[in-house]
Amino acid sequence: MSENDTPEQPWRNFYGRRHGKTLNKAQKEYLREDLPGRLPGPVGWDVNPDREPLDMEARFKGKPVWLEVGFGGGEHLAHMAQTYPEVEFIGCEPFVNGVAMLLGKLRREKIANVAVHPGDARDLMDVLPAGSISKAFLLYPDPWPKSKHHRRRFVTQEHLEPLHRALKPGSEFRVATDIPDYVRQTVEEVPQAGFEPLFDVPAAFDFDDPQPVSGDWDTPWADWLSTRYEQKALREGRKPHYLTYRRI
Repeated sequence: MSENDTPEQPWRNFYGRRHGKTLNKAQKEYLREDLPGRLPGPVGWDVNPDREPLDMEARFKGKPVWLEVGFGGGEHLAHMAQTYPEVEFIGCEPFVNGVAMLLGKLRREKIANVAVHPGDARDLMDVLPAGSISKAFLLYPDPWPKSKHHRRRFVTQEHLEPLHRALKPGSEFRVATDIPDYVRQTVEEVPQAGFEPLFDVPAAFDFDDPQPVSGDWDTPWADWLSTRYEQKALREGRKPHYLTYRRI
């Protein structure tokens, strides 16, 4: 791509926190010493202004790559990496405290098959080659409960269309949430982006009911690890839902 063809960086509002409480000495060490070697490649506009696709073959040695968007504290991501050592993982998380927590887990448990993008998932989607991801996870995403903020949710076409492009045909996309209205938006938006549901929506499902009727999405996946966010939801009386889609 010539200099004259360099894409112009789009204006992307970022909503949510990037920093929490002050990092401790060990967490700062993880970010300084471990993060550079965990990056999936040149993702940011500062290091990849031409938006050249990542060299997935070189970075991940031809292995299947699974993607988790918004890994929180990294419990599920670390668990899956240990469960599937033959798979490589990319985790996206802009919250630096969560990134530091995951890096600590990876170091302590000697987990090698995880790459980390500490930023906006949209920037990563820009440079993922088409059909390069074999499975994706969206687990307890920020619910943005006010109706005026629903456009900020991940389950909008702005995010889903690039995800569809990055996923291999037939690959699985998992969504877990305890928010009935997030279920509603997921059910409405995800199929529009080219995904088919592998579950049935109960005829009597009420998206406004905090305890909606049960369906075949109430059972967690066989390899599921309940996260701190799920445990909080259960303590507060909210029912988790596990929605599975296939990329058409």
